[in-house]
Amino acid sequence: MCPTNHLAPISRFAFVEEEPPFNFPNIHVLVVDDIATMRRVVSSLLREELRQVRISEAADGANALQLLKSAEADGRPVEFVVTDCNMPNMDGITLLRKIRETPDLQHLPVLMVTAEATKDVILAAAHAGADGYIVKPFNAATLRLKLDQILNRKRSQRRLAAASA
Repeated sequence: MCPTNHLAPISRFAFVEEEPPFNFPNIHVLVVDDIATMRRVVSSLLREELRQVRISEAADGANALQLLKSAEADGRPVEFVVTDCNMPNMDGITLLRKIRETPDLQHLPVLMVTAEATKDVILAAAHAGADGYIVKPFNAATLRLKLDQILNRKRSQRRLAAASA
């Protein structure tokens, strides 16, 4: 278990009321992992938690980047990315950097998933712009909690941006 996963439900500001769980109607999620079994496990957990979810899969970051760009061009954009850190061809951190450098994709929420809970990997993911991080193995409730936190944070950021515009 990631040393910080047990702190996830705790708000930094106790007086701030939590947002309600995010509504996920037909969200399109890209699951990226070089191990097919892990992609199936994550996809299954997503289906278990979200019910109405469209899932695309990629075996590495290079494949994922192509899929992200083609889905955007086809008018069926990916709305959330769940990616492993360690993969051949293009790892998850590099994929994340490419997403953040691409104007049409930089807004995408990205959840990093890895078996490594080292400080270096967590910091690299944070510096690259990860919206969240979970350590394998995890369950459906942990995945849902992270999705809710990330999407609620994005929703709040959009509200603040709209209010200041």
